[in-house]
Amino acid sequence: MTSPIRNQVGAVFIPVSDIERSKNWYCSLLGLPLDGEVLFGHLYDVPMQGPGIVLDSIIFTAEAVLKVPTFHLLTEDIDAAYDYVKASGAEILTDIENDHWFNFKDPDGNVLMICRSVN
Repeated sequence: MTSPIRNQVGAVFIPVSDIERSKNWYCSLLGLPLDGEVLFGHLYDVPMQGPGIVLDSIIFTAEAVLKVPTFHLLTEDIDAAYDYVKASGAEILTDIENDHWFNFKDPDGNVLMICRSVN
């Protein structure tokens, strides 16, 4: 039987407590314009290349906060990315590991990862 489900990720949902604050934080982190629209009062689709990120305040609970990274964001310059995230005031959880990646938290405590692109 052939599966009707594609082997492709459409989007990752991130639980956030304040949709406007999180929209602004993620857009600033990624260098995106802040003019996108919040949908239905609780969803923001972060404009991404590749799989999407959807911020959702309706699913937010302390238990729903991501305790481990469920995806990673890419960078060509891991040192510059680390310095940028640190300067943003985000809580850094790890140093740059193996010259390749580090973890940090968003304002709600969701754990995120940035990895150096190997391409």
